[in-house]
Amino acid sequence: MGSFEKFEDMQVWQKSRELTKKIYILSNQGLFRRDFSLRDQIRKACISIMSNIAEGNERKTDKSFANFLSIAKGSASEVRSQLYIALDQGYINKTDFGDALILTNEIGKMLNSLINYLQTGKKLSLRS
Repeated sequence: MGSFEKFEDMQVWQKSRELTKKIYILSNQGLFRRDFSLRDQIRKACISIMSNIAEGNERKTDKSFANFLSIAKGSASEVRSQLYIALDQGYINKTDFGDALILTNEIGKMLNSLINYLQTGKKLSLRS
């Protein structure tokens, strides 16, 4: 089975935690904090990334783990989309947007590599 001993040891989970912290900081500022719908949705999507990585790691099969990672990957795409909304509304500046987008893309690539590894058994780089 492809699971890790502890989800906290997984680099992709650590990066997801970093993203979640960054999103909470950004969404707690200025007009962003008053757009309750977008603020809550982007936070939930970040939480979903972390939570699905953790829950999937506890599953008994690679197939189940890959399924949870796929859900996490979808949530990462959701965060990316919501970052564009925050930028377009002037809630975040281009630098913060770029930093968060880069981190979100890294997480998506890492999740994709891990999913492929679990589904095919081919050893792929899990680090970006």
